[in-house]
Amino acid sequence: MAIVTVSGEPGCRTGEIGRLAAQRLGYEHLSAAHLDALLIEEFGQPGETPWPEKAWPAMAASVVVRLASQSHLVIGVDGAELLFDGFPALLRVRVVAHANRRTGNVMLDSRLDRAAAKLQIKTRDKEAHLLRRLRFRRATPAPENFDLILNAGTFDGEPMAELIAAAARGRALDSFGFLAPAAEAQRQFQLRLQLARYGMSPKGHASLKKAQFYHPSEETFANLLDFYRIAWEYEPRSFPIAWDASGRVLEAFTPDFYLPESDMYVELTTMKQSLVTKKNRKIRLLREIYPGVNIQVFYQKDLLELVLKYGLAPSGVENPA
Repeated sequence: MAIVTVSGEPGCRTGEIGRLAAQRLGYEHLSAAHLDALLIEEFGQPGETPWPEKAWPAMAASVVVRLASQSHLVIGVDGAELLFDGFPALLRVRVVAHANRRTGNVMLDSRLDRAAAKLQIKTRDKEAHLLRRLRFRRATPAPENFDLILNAGTFDGEPMAELIAAAARGRALDSFGFLAPAAEAQRQFQLRLQLARYGMSPKGHASLKKAQFYHPSEETFANLLDFYRIAWEYEPRSFPIAWDASGRVLEAFTPDFYLPESDMYVELTTMKQSLVTKKNRKIRLLREIYPGVNIQVFYQKDLLELVLKYGLAPSGVENPA
């Protein structure tokens, strides 16, 4: 059970740094968005069951402990460094930067002007401080809670990821192995006692699911994203696009991929023309009903050009069409 936590000030691109570090170490990367999805799977939607922020540390630890019995983890979640106090196979990393550097990153990443980027940084800082106060009774992280603090104004993502990987290797974190079932059960019992104070109990469903691709072209595209070190999720969400008179969903559309760092969905179209027409209709409806959703379509010729250029088709597949 080797765990590396990577958190940082808004605008420091900690998600990218954590993902790159996980790739170098061969660990699984657990992003904040992924953890949120697993918490919903374990404890239900926040609107359906009470989610007191004071319970969040025990909720998150319950999920992470289960995952750590399967894989070594890089956790890109603010506050995760406080979930495993005293645990030996733990590396806690904090990323900081001057306000100007953080503002510049947000300008590039979100395509905002300087005034809007500064406002976004201010808002995100305020939200982060509020969450920390509610969850851990302290608005700002304490430097002594980290083993490594990196300056994003001095280093870019790649060098910082390499520094994190080198520190993890230097401490031989993965020599501890995965968390034993008995140790997990003991820890889960302690966490359940804490959660019982809030009337909560984990379902025990959380796991690191591997993508099962429906079509070889999807695996090809995933290979391409991995080649460029672009984070992706496979079919993470379905969008209702047609309802009956009573509001029951009649039709939904599930894009093939979601790229969290770009907040963009990607749909692959490598089928015959009659099916392409049906899919284009669904995409048109999605754009009309959900104008805030960014979705891009890759057609057969686009994907084939990429495969021929990079040779990234899955083994045994010569043509993704």
